[in-house]
Amino acid sequence: MLDLTADVRTLTADLVDIESVSGGERPLADAIEQALRGLPHLAVDRDGDAVVARTSLGRGRRVVLAGHIDTVPIVGNVPSRREGGRLYGCGTSDMKSGVAVQLRLAATVPGPVHDVTYVFYDCEEIDAERNGLRRLARTHPEWLAGDFAVLLEPTGGTIEGGCQGTLRADVVVRGERAHSARSWMGRNAIHDAGRVIDVLRAYTPREPEVEGLRYHEGLNAVFVNGGVAGNVIPDECVVTVNFRYAPDRTPAEAEAHVREVFDGFEVRVTDSAPPARPGLDDPAAAEFVRAVGAGRARAKLGWTDVARMAELGVPAVNYGPGDPTLAHTRDEYVDLDAIGEAEARMAGWLRGAAG
Repeated sequence: MLDLTADVRTLTADLVDIESVSGGERPLADAIEQALRGLPHLAVDRDGDAVVARTSLGRGRRVVLAGHIDTVPIVGNVPSRREGGRLYGCGTSDMKSGVAVQLRLAATVPGPVHDVTYVFYDCEEIDAERNGLRRLARTHPEWLAGDFAVLLEPTGGTIEGGCQGTLRADVVVRGERAHSARSWMGRNAIHDAGRVIDVLRAYTPREPEVEGLRYHEGLNAVFVNGGVAGNVIPDECVVTVNFRYAPDRTPAEAEAHVREVFDGFEVRVTDSAPPARPGLDDPAAAEFVRAVGAGRARAKLGWTDVARMAELGVPAVNYGPGDPTLAHTRDEYVDLDAIGEAEARMAGWLRGAAG
């Protein structure tokens, strides 16, 4: 049971204490659905372990507030604990504090100036094929329709525009297999993979400005796989690289860039997710920036589902109380005051108060 009348800080702790590692969100999704169905001003739908609740007040604009309910695997950091002004536990920053804000807004702002769709979805922290928002976009796109969206991802209480694209590729190095006692009769692919590492060491990432926000690209090795047996010269080594790129590139341009960087090597793209441009000049986004008054917006250095909303034609920003630098860490925490501040700012926006 979730008590939506509880203080947002207590509600965050309650959410953290319901373990919801990706693929195991059902108990939390059940609790969220049950809590929301008790609110008469909301229509509630469910698809798998994603829950969507909507007002239907006939307002001139609809906004979407979305957050994922899954976490990375726990490492002895559930249940939550309070120390001083912090709440520690898996998902406190990424992003159950943001989800708690969503739930409190759903419960305490029954007559917002805009119609609101609250989206709580599963499987964001794992491969894109299982992403709950992706599934909703495919099966129930009408549930996600809106004029503007806020992803309550951890941003440290600062509005973050757009997001980087991400691409993973395998750079394959070929050799010739031989017995290690006669290594000169073969060619060691692992040794030759040093040329790929040399390319990465020499690579200078761009720091482009896109619509007034500064992004920082990166191209890095994330896996190296090679070897056959302890007495065999390997004939293949694969260096997996991850390219994080600014939203002034398309996915096709990003792939072309990676292939150009590794010209002469076999390159196999294994995963790709598009970026999203900031879009802060959109009237709904500009209104949000003014109302929330969270300081100057900055670029989102990472990938979030604002990109998925952008694909649906819904301009979106990231804004949440968690600290993105603490996400996925053993000692993840959120400042309790930051959760209350995010709730107050967003409630003021939904009630039409000036920033």
